[in-house]
Amino acid sequence: MSTAAPETATPPPARRRRVTSMEVLCAVLVVAMVGQSWIASWLDAPALRTGATIFVAVCVQALPFLVLGVLISGAIAAFVPAGVLDRLLPKREAVAVPVAGLAGVALPTCECAAVPVARRLMRQGVPASVALAFLLAAPAVNPVVLIATSVAFPGNPAMVVARLVGSLATALVMGWLWARFGKAGWIVERALARAPEPTGRARWRTFAETARADLVDAAGFLVVGGLAAAVLNVVIPRSWVDALGAQVVVGVLVMAVLAVVLALCSEADAFVAASISGMPLLAKLVFLVVGPAIDVKLFALQAGTFGRAFALRFAPATFVVATTCAVVSGLLLLGGTP
Repeated sequence: MSTAAPETATPPPARRRRVTSMEVLCAVLVVAMVGQSWIASWLDAPALRTGATIFVAVCVQALPFLVLGVLISGAIAAFVPAGVLDRLLPKREAVAVPVAGLAGVALPTCECAAVPVARRLMRQGVPASVALAFLLAAPAVNPVVLIATSVAFPGNPAMVVARLVGSLATALVMGWLWARFGKAGWIVERALARAPEPTGRARWRTFAETARADLVDAAGFLVVGGLAAAVLNVVIPRSWVDALGAQVVVGVLVMAVLAVVLALCSEADAFVAASISGMPLLAKLVFLVVGPAIDVKLFALQAGTFGRAFALRFAPATFVVATTCAVVSGLLLLGGTP
């Protein structure tokens, strides 16, 4: 009678040890202690100090308004029933787009705050064209921005009117263009997915969780955008801007690109535009209209919120439309003002 050989237990596969964040932190501290003299000299570079200052300034300017935006986003998710906004807006998209643009006048937010609000509007069933019109109008036509513009350009009310008209026209044109040519597939599904409607005490929990999630999501891309703005500010010499600003056409293009690169908050950009000497008033208007519509931090926020397919199409189109609307508004309202 044969006896079966006893089965040998197969040893479990060796688990690969993973490096933890604590070990990474310890390694960084050791490197910092060993090379502290070299790191100190490297950090003392003027370009690095300038970049760090710009990075902090962009983030500090935008963060309070970003918090305001996510609070509004959380309030919409928790306390506004899904069908209310859809019932309040006109049924025709072509008419609802200007209504959303004019609604931006009543909400003093910067461009960063408008992104989570626009996403929340889409999740509540508002057409994307209407939400995008609000996204572009709110940071550019609200009373805070217009008052700041009048203070930065004293004795020149035409500049305030031209900025209002150019920015509102940009929002409406982009909204109508999206209604005609936009595709839902360009926006990631998570930006359009509707959450179940909360009731009772669950509303406050939904408000807190939505605001926290939107803040964490948007703040990371704000940091990326602020870092890009800081790097570009340091890399591009200011002398190039001064030299190219002597001609109106070149000055318009330079200021449009500069608005994208500097990534200023819409409540502060008028003072920067007014301080740039050597630029014609029309070029400064282009700076004020393009900046709140599209810049490097906004591109990062839009890519993270709505997806790269959306941002790669929406950002270039917005840049062209905003520049064109600003030039037309300036030629009509500023005339020959230097």
